[in-house]
Amino acid sequence: MNVEHRTSNIERRIMISLRSIEFYNKTIKSIERLFLFFFIQNFVNKTKRSAFHIRRWTFDPPPPRLRRTSVRCWTLIFLVLAGLIGCSTTSSPPSSKPGQPKPYKINGIWYQPRSSAEGFRQRGLASWYGEKFHGRKTANGEKYDMYGVSAAHKTLPFNTYVRVHNLSNGKKLDVRINDRGPFVRGRIIDLSYTAAKKLGVAKPGTAKVEIVALGTVMQKKENEKSNPGSTAENRIDYTRGNFTFQVGAFLDRENAEKLRQKLDKKYKNAHIVEHSEDGQVFYRVRVGKFATLEDVKNGERTLLEDGYDPIIVAE
Repeated sequence: MNVEHRTSNIERRIMISLRSIEFYNKTIKSIERLFLFFFIQNFVNKTKRSAFHIRRWTFDPPPPRLRRTSVRCWTLIFLVLAGLIGCSTTSSPPSSKPGQPKPYKINGIWYQPRSSAEGFRQRGLASWYGEKFHGRKTANGEKYDMYGVSAAHKTLPFNTYVRVHNLSNGKKLDVRINDRGPFVRGRIIDLSYTAAKKLGVAKPGTAKVEIVALGTVMQKKENEKSNPGSTAENRIDYTRGNFTFQVGAFLDRENAEKLRQKLDKKYKNAHIVEHSEDGQVFYRVRVGKFATLEDVKNGERTLLEDGYDPIIVAE
């Protein structure tokens, strides 16, 4: 049983609940506007019937004052409806916890960037963007280079490295997040042209992928360079650290121990990590210990050849 998939399912249920609440609120607003429209229409019909009675008994056209009143009435109706439509499209930003990045709004939808990429995993469609945006500024202030290897994500922290796995052809590539997007339903990541080409996404335009966050590059600010001991950013250092592979997760400690013993015969640092979630205890089996990304890639190649599906974890 894979814990990361379970976490993804929980996040998906939360998103469905939030969308249901949003749909309910929009429905209530639509009903309110509909009742108001019928009320105003009824008022207008009564005004018209009054004008008809005047014309029937006097055989004269309605007086100028009545015509002016009708024009004012329709003008008032138009302004009220326009105000309702304008109010219905505005929404307040989501409340964010202290220390979280500020939310942003695109096409009427609010997005809350994540403060950490640790343990992030997601499946969906990948797309790519190219010449139209080449040379323009990305969301983090860099110049977009379609011939470089980078990507855009809606909520992951900037400078997060993610491993993109094309599920249709098995190709994998590590890319750095430096932009926001894609803002299209169902799509989870926008790749640069070169990244899309290496993954086999450039020609079809989109592809089903799985992305796993590896870590975030540490970028020191000017005032931190003079103070090496500063810990202003509490993020995973992608360029160095203690990396290992998770090759399984079990509810039964005995099954986890059997896999650990099997791995221990060939690999170093085979161990079990306990993890509690929703009142259950999972036993995660991990193996290996690496200090650099290059060592991680070599270790992953060996595990894949032995038939395992390893997940990179920073400990």
